[in-house]
Amino acid sequence: MKDLIMKRLAQMAVVFVIVSMFAFSIIYFSPGDPLYLYTSPSVSTYKMSEEQLDDMRASLGLEGNVVQRYIDWAGKMLKGDWGLSISNHQPVKKQILDRLPNTIGLMGAALVLSVLLAIPLGLLAGYHKNKWIDNLISAVSYLGISLPAFWFGIMLIIVFSLKLGWLPSAGMRTIGVESALDVIRHGILPVIVLSVNNTAVFVRYIRSNTIEQKEEEYVMTVISKGVPRMQVLLRHVLKNCLLPIITIVGMNFGTLITGSFIVESVFGWPGLGTLCMDAINSRDYTMIMGITVLTCIVLLIGNFLADILYGFADPRIKQGKEAQNG
Repeated sequence: MKDLIMKRLAQMAVVFVIVSMFAFSIIYFSPGDPLYLYTSPSVSTYKMSEEQLDDMRASLGLEGNVVQRYIDWAGKMLKGDWGLSISNHQPVKKQILDRLPNTIGLMGAALVLSVLLAIPLGLLAGYHKNKWIDNLISAVSYLGISLPAFWFGIMLIIVFSLKLGWLPSAGMRTIGVESALDVIRHGILPVIVLSVNNTAVFVRYIRSNTIEQKEEEYVMTVISKGVPRMQVLLRHVLKNCLLPIITIVGMNFGTLITGSFIVESVFGWPGLGTLCMDAINSRDYTMIMGITVLTCIVLLIGNFLADILYGFADPRIKQGKEAQNG
């Protein structure tokens, strides 16, 4: 397991360097001089002096050749200096970290909801293969996979906010209200939209694995001993069906991140998604670079944790690695 962890960390380091190069290329290959935006009246009425512009040029890594620029920029990023936002001249790192908990909370709630819904639905569909309940769950899951998040979000706003008035349509809090219940009410619709696609994907995988496990000899043996089928399903089949889900959760972590950007824009959720969209609209290169790097870090951590959890959950992986190294 130690060798597996070290190998994954080395792979994460390589991927992070590649993504950081891509993030740096956003500003390096952008047309024109990015510093023009700091003095452009359309962006800000604040006029910076030549000395301030030189300092800003150095902070953005715009001095020297491309290698020197990248090394200087990467070094400052590792030290925690992510530069200043072009649109509001505030530290990029502080703005991103202020919004990060909102996005993580939304993603975490959507992931938990997806798993809680997918497990019973997938087991039912697999247990009742080709019966009406399987056909119904499969049809709904196919629909969930194909639903555009932005369209589904707008439909939910129209029905539950505008027509019925049950839930708020946008934002994270009601003005003047600081209760956790208010945050939950604002998060219900975004979480539902964000979880639909992943729930459908998880259901398909659990259904497929349930059907496969039902045909294994150990399941047949337990059933032949008179153990109720539902008990066999919950005690034996479920455990082996959940193992692939750990990997799928890690693989779909990127979908959660990108999906949260769309959902946050639709519902006005004050997370990284809305911050990134505002940065794109205002050509705020430093903010885009910072969000790109942080998103990569979150995605790498999610996949790393999925690999480690899978190794602990399935001893065969651990034994296989040890035998290979031996």
